[in-house]
Amino acid sequence: MRPTLMSAAAMQRINRTLVVAMVALGLAAPAAAQDLQGTLKKVKDTGTLTLGYRENSPPFSFMSSLDRRFPVGYSVDLCQRVAIAVQAKLGLANLQVNWVPVTVADRAAAVTSGRIDLECGSTSITLGRQEQVDFSNMTWVDGAGLLVRSGQNLASLSDMGGRRIAVIPGTTTEKALTEALRKKTVSAQIVPVKDHDEGRDALLAGKVDGYVSDRVLLIGLLMTSKEPAKLVLADEQFSYEPYGLMLRRGDAPFRLLINRTLAALYRSDEIVRVYDTWFGAIGRPSSVLVLMYVLNALPE
Repeated sequence: MRPTLMSAAAMQRINRTLVVAMVALGLAAPAAAQDLQGTLKKVKDTGTLTLGYRENSPPFSFMSSLDRRFPVGYSVDLCQRVAIAVQAKLGLANLQVNWVPVTVADRAAAVTSGRIDLECGSTSITLGRQEQVDFSNMTWVDGAGLLVRSGQNLASLSDMGGRRIAVIPGTTTEKALTEALRKKTVSAQIVPVKDHDEGRDALLAGKVDGYVSDRVLLIGLLMTSKEPAKLVLADEQFSYEPYGLMLRRGDAPFRLLINRTLAALYRSDEIVRVYDTWFGAIGRPSSVLVLMYVLNALPE
């Protein structure tokens, strides 16, 4: 079962309804222009919010084969709610939301340069990245895993000695893979690939023996593969990957608005519906993910 793509018209109707509801709750009082700064001032002045998305990072952020006009996914849904909150906060009758594709290689630069205001993908929060950018509160928690071809009898990294493992360079997964192989004293050839599609395709073609990424992303690759029966996800998890929405450093008002939006979502039953839309096919949320929602459902 794959996620159902909501039409643009339906999404617009929901957005209008949510804005009306926020106004009724007194959450949408327009901010005074002289009090605005950073991203909120920019949006108020231009009437435009620019969101970055990944083209092939299902189920978090990707282009659906059903409609190539708009990105879809779990992180995209969260950012759409942020856009609604921004519109309500600024009291804008209309808000233009521009979606800009980003990659693993340029996503941080897209934020720091101002090309996008918020990145809606599958980026892990790390202390090193916070030297350049800021993050929202956590939106997901995961760990790195290993995707292999069916029938190879490869159950973990310990079985990958002398094998070829594909990974996207510059990611937290690459660092975790290198460290895990070192600790296990496993010698394997690391093969760089540009994105998830290339990693999966290399695996299917026999160019590599495994592809490493965050486990839920590997599940997404399985779900969208043309030949899912030829791939299997190993049981092993060998890293900790807390996701967040990436924004520019020092923009406290915008970050607070984002976190208020996420906290309100986590306190409501709506987060269950969001989860079910994108992850219902893989079962109930893990106890760690449920705890993440609870800990980040901060009170007003």
